[in-house]
Amino acid sequence: MQYQQTHYKNSILSFTDEGKGTAVILLHGFLENSTMWEALLPELSKKNRVICIDLLGHGKSDSLSYIHTMEDMADAVHHILHELKLRKVVLVGHSMGGYVALAFAELFPEMMKGLVLVNSTAKEDSPERKANRDRAILAVKQNYKAAISMSIANLFSEENRARLVQEIEWAKNEALQTPLQGIIAAQEGMKTRSDREILLHTTSYPKTIILGKKDPVLNYEDNKTQVTNTNTELITFNDGHMSHFENKEELLVVLQSFFKKV
Repeated sequence: MQYQQTHYKNSILSFTDEGKGTAVILLHGFLENSTMWEALLPELSKKNRVICIDLLGHGKSDSLSYIHTMEDMADAVHHILHELKLRKVVLVGHSMGGYVALAFAELFPEMMKGLVLVNSTAKEDSPERKANRDRAILAVKQNYKAAISMSIANLFSEENRARLVQEIEWAKNEALQTPLQGIIAAQEGMKTRSDREILLHTTSYPKTIILGKKDPVLNYEDNKTQVTNTNTELITFNDGHMSHFENKEELLVVLQSFFKKV
């Protein structure tokens, strides 16, 4: 992956830009970076211009502050797209990347051509989930390596933890490159994010949510209800939170057909 950089608020943002066609922006999840899309990129960039962005405090992008709100991250994404002179884009966000995509859709509605949420939700954190984030912040401060290794393995469905040992190891190694400040700032930002289910009801561009039936992070039954009475398509995979590993081929097919539609 050939990285490019731009300056944003005295910080550096990194991204890759490959292919020609519809501008597709891929936003990674928490403890990930743009390399999470590597396996999908050769196919997706055949017919689209695919831009993979390292979000604030992740990958090769700098941290800005103690808290990175989803709006902060969305503004950083917008800065890159403005530099690239892009006017209309399709956003694809995995997990936290989906929260950023929703914040972007709220802030810059005129730029939206389509939205795909992968193992993500428009709902805000429940009180229980907020408490879990506080616990995770404490754990990562006390034992960075152990906390990260455990949290990555826990993103995969139980039966896939034995099947995808190499992939889990790879994801852990990428996660361990995330600086402590970036981890805490993202957790704080996710914890305080707004509920954006209204966007699923009020926007007319194509939208798809991909959920995993055995997702250990996002309860499937709780989250599938948000597409009711909206023009948002729900796609269900049978595995966990890491569809780009656990359901790689199916994810590629869904994304390719979505990009044709927009």
